Amino acid sequence: MSGAAAAAALAEARLWLGTPYRHQARCRGAGCDCLGLILGIWRALYGSLPTEPPPYSPDWAEAGQGEALLQAAQLWLVPKPLAALVPGDVLLFRIRDSGPARHLGLCSAVQPAPGFIHAYSGHAVTESPLSLPWRRRIAGCFAFPPIRAGSE
Repeated sequence: MSGAAAAAALAEARLWLGTPYRHQARCRGAGCDCLGLILGIWRALYGSLPTEPPPYSPDWAEAGQGEALLQAAQLWLVPKPLAALVPGDVLLFRIRDSGPARHLGLCSAVQPAPGFIHAYSGHAVTESPLSLPWRRRIAGCFAFPPIRAGSE
């Protein structure tokens, strides 16, 4: 895993703080949703997206799309154990216990008070405590791949 990628991801995520929530958007300062935040960070780190996500509705996860977000994270990010979480890692959450993973955030701190940066409906991109209710909802922990020279 790349410590440089995690540090760069966290620095970029902090630039997005205050960006209004806008479904399917991914423009720093103008609007984004949780996926748009992670895609915006990816674009800042690597210059372009690995693939363009298909359009999705606000209720896509409840509409029978399975584990699309988890599968995409496993394809493009580097899975890692939660015990190895560092600031700059991507967290994937289940909103409902039996539901699919459908929310993303970026770890902003591990100690002394765990936190994460995320966008969610009705709120701007914000930094929230990674409290026990959020930790119980974690469905996956992922690192960004190493940054190659010339991809920034």
